[in-house]
Amino acid sequence: MVYSPKVCVPQPSCPIHLVSKTGQAVEISIHTPSPYICANCEQILPDWKQQQFLWVVLVLQQSRYPLEEMTTETEKEKEKLREKFMRFGCDVAFNLRDRGYLTDLIDPRTGYPLLSHSGLFPHDDTAAAQALLKYPAIENKCHVLVHPHWGTAVYPSVMLSEAPPDMIELVTKAVAPMHGWIEN
Repeated sequence: MVYSPKVCVPQPSCPIHLVSKTGQAVEISIHTPSPYICANCEQILPDWKQQQFLWVVLVLQQSRYPLEEMTTETEKEKEKLREKFMRFGCDVAFNLRDRGYLTDLIDPRTGYPLLSHSGLFPHDDTAAAQALLKYPAIENKCHVLVHPHWGTAVYPSVMLSEAPPDMIELVTKAVAPMHGWIEN
């Protein structure tokens, strides 16, 4: 089992620490938008014009392999982690939408929203995690986040919601076990 210490960052909520059935850690945190999202929200999410409050939900999944090299193993691992995020993210997003909160997830592969019309600009999940968590990144063939405990064995993903952080956290914790993620 992987251990991640609980560290609060000066953000609206502490990370939610989860672990998968395979022992891979998952960290979920809720943040105010980065300057990039604030400046480009209508270009990323053109359907979202009147949102007074917007929250960014970062989902970091620990990879079995460092992701700075493009190999058959790492590409398969990224696809597996992407699929895991997409299933989880859709459940969270639809649950929040059912409660009346506009919510969407960004496809990590394309950078475009899954449930809204695509905008002119793609979103960069690694850049968002770098800006909001102050984690370094490596500029390789792709932009690779460096986690303080997992190194480059981290797969970042993003959801956006107008739901308040306590509601996002409640839904996240309720949905996570359905995807094999339990609190650590």
